[in-house]
Amino acid sequence: MHTDLSPVVAATAQWLTRSFPACGGALSAALCEVQARQAVTVAALLRYPTAMDAALVSLAGPGGSARLDWVTGADAAVADGTGAADDGGAWRTWVDEVVASWAACLLGDPLLAARAVASLAGDDSTGAPGEFRRLLTPDDADSRAAVLLRHPDLLAPVRALHQDGLVALLGPDHTLTA
Repeated sequence: MHTDLSPVVAATAQWLTRSFPACGGALSAALCEVQARQAVTVAALLRYPTAMDAALVSLAGPGGSARLDWVTGADAAVADGTGAADDGGAWRTWVDEVVASWAACLLGDPLLAARAVASLAGDDSTGAPGEFRRLLTPDDADSRAAVLLRHPDLLAPVRALHQDGLVALLGPDHTLTA
């Protein structure tokens, strides 16, 4: 992964895990975070496939979580200071709406996730597909931990934001260039 994408990946994964928290204790939280981070990493690599793309987003910034918060209803908690989302929130400016939407698509659709990882197979910045095992083939503990993170109805509003772009990108006639 391009190091310039690290803040985007970290913030977007954090947004996902706060919006769709783990069910259970510390182990469940860790398993949920790993799945979110893997989905966000794949989505970020698809969205910013070159080092130049990654450098540009690190200069301009990804846009923040405002629309995502609005879509999920977290904006009210942020505005009135009553929700867990109200934590000072500087990290929220590094959330990438498109990456979050694409990650939600990947978390909710195993076949789409497999196509996305396969499309990155020739990219030197990614490891083997085994690097994304928890995204592609979650075991029972992964599934229990991320029941909210992978719930299709809960993810639907976030997925709907940019799902068409991801499907078009991963279409049969499209080849990623890196």
